[in-house]
Amino acid sequence: MTETVAERTQSGSGERKKILELEDVHTYYGSIQALKGVSLEVYEGEVVTLIGANGAGKSTTLRSINGLNHPREGRIRFQGRDITQEAPHDVVKMGISQSPEGRRLFPRMSVMENLEMGAFQRDDRAGIKESLDRVFELFPRLQERRNQRAGTMSGGEQQMCAMGRALMAQPKLLLLDEPSMGLAPIFVERIFEIVREINKQGTPILLVEQNALMALDVASRGYVMETGVIALADEASALAKNEQVRKTYLGVTD
Repeated sequence: MTETVAERTQSGSGERKKILELEDVHTYYGSIQALKGVSLEVYEGEVVTLIGANGAGKSTTLRSINGLNHPREGRIRFQGRDITQEAPHDVVKMGISQSPEGRRLFPRMSVMENLEMGAFQRDDRAGIKESLDRVFELFPRLQERRNQRAGTMSGGEQQMCAMGRALMAQPKLLLLDEPSMGLAPIFVERIFEIVREINKQGTPILLVEQNALMALDVASRGYVMETGVIALADEASALAKNEQVRKTYLGVTD
């Protein structure tokens, strides 16, 4: 099924370039196998979502991509280059940036200092200023609170700061890990509006999200993970109508 969806995506997008490819990835924590042959693809201009229950392997998939957990088997390619064994800082330098689960801000540092940390590998001052302007345009509240300590902001504001920090790296691919976790509904809606806008501006996104309904609404394609394997792969609209997905992940019982 994965190949069929990828072929549809490629033919329907005017031979859009494949930006990320995982091929039969097996990742372990010690002797415990977390990923058991995961294969997925992200094309230019897409939002692709990865949904599944806690412990299914979603975050491990992102950790395999960003270099924090190197796979023992399989291949990960970014823009055609094998990055399977690359160090995390080199993965960032190549253009993959992540807003992690739990936000992971520097709580005693200001919003501005946290954002600047996202650009620590860049030396193009004009480009950094451009990225900062973009972040403040997307998140006006961050500009208002630029001198406030990040740890004193609300959860929604901290999530905005984490996403802004990831954007400061000028990513060619943005990884979002549970951006709506623990947020009030009004912030969840705002976060997903911003996800759409970031993508509209040209950044492809791989989104890991517990809120399957919102994730499938914002994505063009999706993958469903179960215990370290891809159980389903299809267009997001088709997954949202899939009876098993609706019962298991969308809470629909009729």
